[in-house]
Amino acid sequence: MRRRWVKILTITVVVLAALFVAVDRIAVHYAQREAARLATTKYGFGDSTDGSTRVGIDGFPFLTQALSGDFDHVTLTAGKFFVDSGDNAVGGYLDVQRLRLDMHGVQVTSLTSRTAQADLVTGDMTLTYADLSGALTRLASQGGPLTVTPAPGSQGQAGRVHVSGTRDGRPVSVTATVLAQGDEVMIEVPGVTARPLDWKLSLPVNVGFTSATSTPTGVDLAMVGHQVTLGSSVFTGGAGR
Repeated sequence: MRRRWVKILTITVVVLAALFVAVDRIAVHYAQREAARLATTKYGFGDSTDGSTRVGIDGFPFLTQALSGDFDHVTLTAGKFFVDSGDNAVGGYLDVQRLRLDMHGVQVTSLTSRTAQADLVTGDMTLTYADLSGALTRLASQGGPLTVTPAPGSQGQAGRVHVSGTRDGRPVSVTATVLAQGDEVMIEVPGVTARPLDWKLSLPVNVGFTSATSTPTGVDLAMVGHQVTLGSSVFTGGAGR
């Protein structure tokens, strides 16, 4: 009889554990999806027809973190969205291939305003040469396509690229600068642009660019932030409050 009760108890514990895991995974899936939706609304990620925004909440169990309002590690990945030019010129948008934010030590600060704060945020963003070429051609070519390719000499927040093509019927072959400062990306092309072309991204408060590096596939922009305010955060939603 005792062995039978032990067996029943074991089966009960296993079933309850399985149910808890299932509920936990359903809750984290909902929270991630809702967080991605709100991030898109707040920061404009995924604002194109083929854009996407994904949020990942690490750690198990999720429900324990949600109830306390503290999350060790949350990631946000956005792809194929665009930002408009600073002067809103026609065709002045800049496509962004990929942006990723790693948020550490996230704590819910307000349930009513759906905000949170992260102790540390690190991230990176990729601008492909094809997308840079398209933006420059639309804004500065005046009659001829401009092509952006890698160039040596990136240093700090200034990434170096090579721009070639034609402008006003004249050949162009110059080294240009992609400058990333604060929440802005600027491109200065000597002899082509009278002033830098600029695009301002919507980033969480206190997050800013720290470097721009020309790579074989595109310009990689790194970013970092401390005590970062996350507006319209849904990390509260997973708590079921």
